[in-house]
Amino acid sequence: MSSDSSVRDALEGYIAGRLSAEQLVGVVAGAYYVDRDRATRVQLRPLMEIIERAHPGFVALFGSVDAPGFAVRLAERPFPKRFEAELRQGVQALLAGGFADSSVPASRSPVPAPRLFSRILQAIRKVFSA
Repeated sequence: MSSDSSVRDALEGYIAGRLSAEQLVGVVAGAYYVDRDRATRVQLRPLMEIIERAHPGFVALFGSVDAPGFAVRLAERPFPKRFEAELRQGVQALLAGGFADSSVPASRSPVPAPRLFSRILQAIRKVFSA
């Protein structure tokens, strides 16, 4: 599965049997922890609750040198077979509820969010302009 595939493709691939539960967990966790889109996180939360209950400690968050935030690393453990039916039901419910495709960009501001340094400069400017 290529890195530019959407979460929707992964969900549909899991239902069709093209993806294993471990692969699906990797895609969903990556989208949930890395994606900044709040709508995607809200939609994926019920599925993440199933995953975290069935597979605790499957993900580790590490500081990222490349960008602010965290890097997500998945544990090398198989997903428990006894929870696969619940995972499949959760995925089907998510798709039936009209999961928004994460490959379609949401309406975002073209201006990037200010970084730490620019926020500090803004605060200093406010102090001296008052």
